Amino acid sequence: MAQRTQNLVALILRLSGGGLMLTHGIPKLMKVIGGNFAFADPIGIGTTASLLLTVFAEVICAVCLIIGFKTKWVSVPLMITMLVAVFVVHLSDPLGKKEMGLLYFSIYLSTFLLGGGRYAVSRD
Repeated sequence: MAQRTQNLVALILRLSGGGLMLTHGIPKLMKVIGGNFAFADPIGIGTTASLLLTVFAEVICAVCLIIGFKTKWVSVPLMITMLVAVFVVHLSDPLGKKEMGLLYFSIYLSTFLLGGGRYAVSRD
């Protein structure tokens, strides 16, 4: 793939994957700000820790992904969050329920492999 096209693809993936994830993360952040720490505990670390880690991935890492700061590093918590959603939270659900998590995972795996590209704050 030509370098210019690769950089454009990296930008599109970062903007779409990060921006769309914020629609899931912002409501969770509002819960935290409001003092409501009720949340699922899918991996047995406690509801508060689960919520805070999810907010970290879905808000902090998503914003870093959008601006292209440490793209490969911030893709990892996002991938882990999606794997937990698909293979723990929605394990017994039909594929249609897992589809969004798998699509997000694909985006984050791609950003991990591509890096931020030329149009990123940091080039990794």
